[in-house]
Amino acid sequence: MPGMTPAGRLTPGADDDSLGGLVARATGGDAIALEELIAKLVTPMYNLALRMLWHPQDAEDAVQEILIKVVTGLRSFRGDSSVTTWSYRIAVNHLLTFRRRRSERMQMSFEEHANDLAVGLDTPIPSGLGVEDAVLETEVKVGCTHAMLLCLGREARMAFILGEVFDVPEREAAVLCAIPRVTYRKRLSRARAAIRGHMESYCGLVNEAAACRCRRRVGAAIQLGRVTPRELHFGATGSSVVDEGVREMEELHAAAAVFHGEPMYSAPGRLADTVSRLLASRRWLVLSH
Repeated sequence: MPGMTPAGRLTPGADDDSLGGLVARATGGDAIALEELIAKLVTPMYNLALRMLWHPQDAEDAVQEILIKVVTGLRSFRGDSSVTTWSYRIAVNHLLTFRRRRSERMQMSFEEHANDLAVGLDTPIPSGLGVEDAVLETEVKVGCTHAMLLCLGREARMAFILGEVFDVPEREAAVLCAIPRVTYRKRLSRARAAIRGHMESYCGLVNEAAACRCRRRVGAAIQLGRVTPRELHFGATGSSVVDEGVREMEELHAAAAVFHGEPMYSAPGRLADTVSRLLASRRWLVLSH
């Protein structure tokens, strides 16, 4: 799993002047400009998709489809909004309907998630896994917060991710979700209340009196198939930037702050390679007409 990067928080509407120039050059047939544009967008889109879908492979699949839509739609971009706002709008629309079996298998209600957290605390961690306990704890910690997002419905989940993880202003987020501002505000408020109530009742990151601790969950998570030591999604690299993000989560003790403190991940190299092959084929020029 790749490491955290500030680019993961690229905010809609916060373009630098170069993005508009890249779009103009790309639509004129400049393949290098197109690659640069995609390089600026791929990591933020991946972080958005990862939190919507939980499973990294599902996120990769979704981002590839999103980037193809961005590339093939460049000629329709008229500059009425920023490049990032336009691109995020494409991503939001796509992710609200994108479905994959792996992510759907992790979806549960808050009640089901609470019951899951109560099962098997302090189950011994199997020996001979070849993975440090601290790495497994990170996998549980980040994976569990992502699983909590899946307890929200898709529309509420998107509102929470935009508002609490990406710091998108209310007006901009409402535009991305294609809903009135007051509707977005109510949707985000309900999502915040649901997450806060759940974490204050059951999560040791937020409530010191709660029984569940990530380190106590490792053995049970492995036993239940929530964590597969040979296929770690969130703690695999053990990199310092991931560790820093996890430490920040641990120190915040507030539900929304925990999500805001989560590591931001750079997009996997294989995703960039796939998009590069598409660009090299120049199929995007044909598809965009």
